[in-house]
Amino acid sequence: MNRMNSQVVERVGRVYRWLDEQLRLAGDPAAACDSCGKCCDFDAFDHRLFVTPPELIYLAANLPGQTLRPMTTGRCPYNIVVKCSVYDHRFAGCRIFCCKPVRSEVEGGSKDLQSRLSDSALKEFKSICTEFDIPYRYTDLAAALNSFAGA
Repeated sequence: MNRMNSQVVERVGRVYRWLDEQLRLAGDPAAACDSCGKCCDFDAFDHRLFVTPPELIYLAANLPGQTLRPMTTGRCPYNIVVKCSVYDHRFAGCRIFCCKPVRSEVEGGSKDLQSRLSDSALKEFKSICTEFDIPYRYTDLAAALNSFAGA
């Protein structure tokens, strides 16, 4: 891995650690992922995941000896037997999105938590792209993986 990629990987790792800490501090059990795998089946869950180039660089760097997998169905190719095989290295959207309803602020939760975290993470990813002269794209996971996997 070259020096630029290692710096990108470190920066994305910091964003992911920050996201994980924010979700932990939120204390809303509905914001906690229980790894059920439902949201990984995008077609069945009627949901889309968007990713950025720094996140793809991060994932690729954490798949030693492997290449990014193409997405040939409506299910994430890293969801194997209803479990995420890259859970520790999953994308920001996977960390932020929760398939369980999040409580409103009146009920003691934060209905806007996902939006606030997404906005903050995207701002950081744009900053990483600018700093390292990486074209910024916010792309559907299937298109992004298929493009990078050569599918």
